[in-house]
Amino acid sequence: MQAAIFDLDGVIVNTVPLHFKAWQGMFSEYGKKFTFEDYKEKVDGIPRTDGARAILSDLSDEELKKAADKKQVYFLEYLNSEDIPVYSTTVDLVKALKKEKIKRGVISSSKNCLSILRKVGLVELFDVIITGNDVTKGKPDPQVFFMAAERMAAEPAGCVVFEDAVLGVEAAKRAGMRCVGIDRYGKPERLKKADLVVGDLGETNLEAIKKLF
Repeated sequence: MQAAIFDLDGVIVNTVPLHFKAWQGMFSEYGKKFTFEDYKEKVDGIPRTDGARAILSDLSDEELKKAADKKQVYFLEYLNSEDIPVYSTTVDLVKALKKEKIKRGVISSSKNCLSILRKVGLVELFDVIITGNDVTKGKPDPQVFFMAAERMAAEPAGCVVFEDAVLGVEAAKRAGMRCVGIDRYGKPERLKKADLVVGDLGETNLEAIKKLF
């Protein structure tokens, strides 16, 4: 085990309620009903424009970009005005990895990744931060994971990914990495492609994760 890669939303911080409200607000402008099931199945963990396309499939690329920008306006408004809950069990694991000098990276399809990490005071815990500004292909394409591994000088086979989204788990496995799925919705079968599925990282520890290799 050479490196650990953590997805941001749903793994390190709980921005899901803010994202959901922002998507809902934007889609309502287009007369679309948007449920939490839609969020989990269609837009969770993928780039903004792809998320907009998943619901507004009849819009042109230019209109989709406008829709995605509207979602961002809503999200930044919530981000600036509301607290962001942090999963302390994830932070504990990151600190344990740091103590053992195992490299740590954060990845996110969100362009807000760095500002979120700054707001919650966690930037210094990570060696590498890959954001939506760095990637050109969304999950399930493994690009973001290969990028993180390369910047940490780690082999893909020596990396473990922590993901809460179906497309994220699939991308990690396509990258040839070990994967721990974090099921926050009480439906562990969603993440069955992962090597280990937990409800929260407090249910496992560094020794158990090393045994995946």
